[in-house]
Amino acid sequence: MIDSKIIKIASSTNNAGLRNKYTHKSFAKNSLCGDHIKMEFIADNSKIKSIRYETESCILCEASASLFSKKVKGVKIKVLIKEIEKFKKIKKDIKFNFPHNFKEFNELINKKNISRLNCVILPMDAFLKAFKIFK
Repeated sequence: MIDSKIIKIASSTNNAGLRNKYTHKSFAKNSLCGDHIKMEFIADNSKIKSIRYETESCILCEASASLFSKKVKGVKIKVLIKEIEKFKKIKKDIKFNFPHNFKEFNELINKKNISRLNCVILPMDAFLKAFKIFK
């Protein structure tokens, strides 16, 4: 059963809906479950100025997209890349300390749903794809 906190996070859709105004855009699909996300970013040389997203996905991916879109505005791209790399290491250690910009993601990941981590990471993968960072 999905926690009511996750539903509340997912229902915050301030940055949902594409506007076709971007400096970077991407599409990512989770090959395990079929979730997909489209993202548009407006960025200068160093920071994310704006982010918009549209998903056809499960509640975990929707919640992750909502949280991610709130957390990355104003963050330096290089810092964000490093924190995403740290975040992705949770696959190896469920007792993981979340990076600074991702502390609230602990609401989405626990022992019961660790198998659905790819759903939570999908917005981050879309970001990396938009900025052509393939790691």
